[in-house]
Formats: sequence, C-alpha cells, structure tokens
Amino acid sequence: MGDRWTGQLHGLVGNAAAPADVLVRLLRHEDERVRRAVARRAVLPQEVVEAVLVHPDRHVRIALAENGNADPDQRARLVEDPAPGVHLALAVGPLTYRQQVAPLPDWAYERLANHPRALVRRELVEWGGTPAHVLAGLADHEDPMFRRAACRRAWHELPDAARQRLLHDDDHDVRREAAERVCHEDEERTTWLVGELGDDWRVTDVLRNGRLSRELAERVVAAGERLPAIAGNPSLPPDLVARLAVDPDPRVRLAVSARPELGEAERAAIDYTVNAEARLGTLDWVWERREDAEFLRRCARSAHTWLRRSAAVCPGLPADAVELLAGDEDFAVRLLLAEFHPEPPPELLLDLYLNGTHRAVGMLVVRPGFPAAGLAARFGDSPDPQRRRLALRDPGLAPELLDRLSRDPDTREAAARDPRLPVARIRELLDDPDTAAAAAANPALPPEDMRRLLDRAGVPEIPVNDRTIDC
Repeated sequence: MGDRWTGQLHGLVGNAAAPADVLVRLLRHEDERVRRAVARRAVLPQEVVEAVLVHPDRHVRIALAENGNADPDQRARLVEDPAPGVHLALAVGPLTYRQQVAPLPDWAYERLANHPRALVRRELVEWGGTPAHVLAGLADHEDPMFRRAACRRAWHELPDAARQRLLHDDDHDVRREAAERVCHEDEERTTWLVGELGDDWRVTDVLRNGRLSRELAERVVAAGERLPAIAGNPSLPPDLVARLAVDPDPRVRLAVSARPELGEAERAAIDYTVNAEARLGTLDWVWERREDAEFLRRCARSAHTWLRRSAAVCPGLPADAVELLAGDEDFAVRLLLAEFHPEPPPELLLDLYLNGTHRAVGMLVVRPGFPAAGLAARFGDSPDPQRRRLALRDPGLAPELLDRLSRDPDTREAAARDPRLPVARIRELLDDPDTAAAAAANPALPPEDMRRLLDRAGVPEIPVNDRTIDC
C-alpha cells in the first residue's frame, strides 16, 4: 500500500468526526501503526471498543490498555484478555504527561495484584497508577513487595496501627521504606537510614528532609559530601547553616540562600547565583503553602529567583502576584506561570509562544486563555509563517483569508484541518500528497468521503464472525 494512502489513513484515524464503521475498518489496515492509533484515540465509540477488545493483534489491545483517555471500565475488561502482555500494560498503566488518568475499578487492581506472573504484580505496585487506597489495603500482605509499596505510595492513607507494624516489620527493606516516611520527625531513624543507604541515591532525600541530630549534621558537614542536600534541611543547626553559607561550592550557597527562615536581607548577603538555564525543583516549603495568598505575594516580590519560580506554579497565587510575575525578568518564572497557573494572562501565553525558545512554549496554544479573537487581523499577513498559522485560531477568520492560507505553502497543511473550509476545498487538499493526511483529519470531511478513501486504499471490512485472538 502506498505512502499516500497510509498518510491519509493516519489522518483519518485522528478525525474527531470519523464514524464508528470507519474506525472499525481502520482496525483492519495492514499497517500496525494505524491499527494501534485507532485504539489510542481520545474518544472511542462503543462499537469500536468492542472490536478492539477482540482484535486478533494483541498490540492493538495493548494500545487500549495504555490509553489514558479510554473509559476505565472498558480498559478493565482487558483483565480477561488471554495475553499476559496485555495484563502487563494494564498494570503499568497509561504513560501520560501531566494528565490525570481515571483509575481502573478496584476489582481490576485486585485481580492484577493476584496475577500469576510476578512481573505483572511488581509493575502494578512499582509503576502503575494504582490508587493509594488500594495500596493501603496491601499493608498487611504476605509479600513484602506489597508492604513496601504501601509504605512508599500510600503512607498518608494508613492508620497509625498499620504504620507502627510497618516500622517494626520483619522485612528489613519494609522497615527502611517505612523509616523514610517518618524520618523528617525522627532523628534516630534519620541516622539509621543514612548508615543503611550508604551511597544509594536515596540518601540525598534523607539528608534533605530527615530530622538531623547534631552529631550526624556535624559528621556530614565535616565529610564535605552531599552538602547541597543538607544545606536546605530545616533542622540543620544555625551555626552550620552559617558555615555552609560561605562554602566554596556555589550549589551549597544557593541551597542555603533558599532556606525558609531567612529574610530578604539575609538571602542577599549570601553569594549565590541562579542560572537562567538551571532546573530548580519547586521549594517544598513554598509548595506546602500553595494556597496561602499573602505568603505567595511575598514570594512573588522576593529578589530570589528560586522563590519566585516556586510561587509561579502555585494554584493559590493571587491575581496581583500573577500580574507581577507575568513581567518577571526570569524567563523560567514566566514560563512556569504560563504552564501551571489556572488562569495565566493571555498576552503572556502569546508572547512566550512567539518569542520563547524552550520546547514547552509550543504547547501553550492549548492552555486556557490563549488569545484567539483578533489573531487574523494581527498576523494574517505576517511574513512569519508561525504567526500566519496563528490566524487560523481566530474564530472570526474571514473565509477569504482561510482560503488564502489553505494555498500558502507554509500554512496550507494547518489550514487543511480547519472545519470551516468548504467541502470542495477539503477534497482538493485530500488529493494533494502534501496535505492529504491533514485534510483526512478534517472533521468537516463527509463520512461518505471517508468510506471512499478506505475503499480506494483497499481497506477491508472486518467480518462479523472474525473473533480470533492472537495471544
């Protein structure tokens, strides 16, 4: 089958208006990528779900298991699938970027937790999106792997009695996981964990968050290792904080400068630098007060870039602080505000999209509040193709400009997806190899055109009695 047809069919898979019979036929396409793409669609009609569940290619069924947009009750039906690989995909769960995925029903997790394959059980508790309340129910499981998972991912759901049992568990690794959950308030367990973990990467988190005894703090500072971690620890004695504030390592001085007890003058007295390209995680002590408007105002006014970056991601940031940070000199502050605030300023979104160099700016067009009205007048005649494409987002785009953009070499592919195009023009674009895939994705394409496209590509219909499943 030629690339032209394959491209058109890929576009058709993504057509939001494609009827169920078209999608079911696409499941018969010879290209496995097309078949899998059908199962990964954001919206799947019931008829298509039924066809996927009995599809002979297990990779199609795996694609449904990995689909974070699919109905969780429908995904749960794959627990009955004969292929262990499908069960494994269910256990791992959808791999999504900043997307909340609805959990499977509890009975499905119970079945997977009792799966005969150890790999499925392990992936379920190690990586899967298993809800905390389900993992909390495994705190007394005979398998220590499940008890460790309950410590690591459901500690906040456990009653005190269960926590105490886990802290004194017969299994060494379970005790260690439990100790990590309480070390922020327990000097003795912090010291024990540091000795147990040795050079393990997790010791950094313990030194950053665990309650430090004087002896342990002095020993770590004297050793001169992992100082950036301990420099931000809330329980580090003041005299050691003062010593690390002048440490030769700039990473250590930066960590000290972002401690919660310091005032603006004290921060300014430390020789620290925040590199514009530095990836700094949100400060825990700022995030803990993410709904405290007055506190976040102070962070937004801080001279310390790290505090302002941390405030920018907090949902409780008040409108006046949003306006302030929208004009911040630090690009990361503005980008974080645009990415995470529930109501980012529209002009900030547009400015970052047009002028930012970070790869994340390309996603800002789908953020709430991205300005659409008036874009055609502003950018329809721009010499910059990126700006001309923005004109297509304007709800008031004139038909004449839309037609012109559909003929512009730099914008015609984007324009081919626009449902405001006349059907005759969509058909012309469907016949052009450069725009065929985009035109096939246009929801204004009539269903009869979609079916003719399948016919010309030689895609057969799925026989009613085809229910053979390949494990």
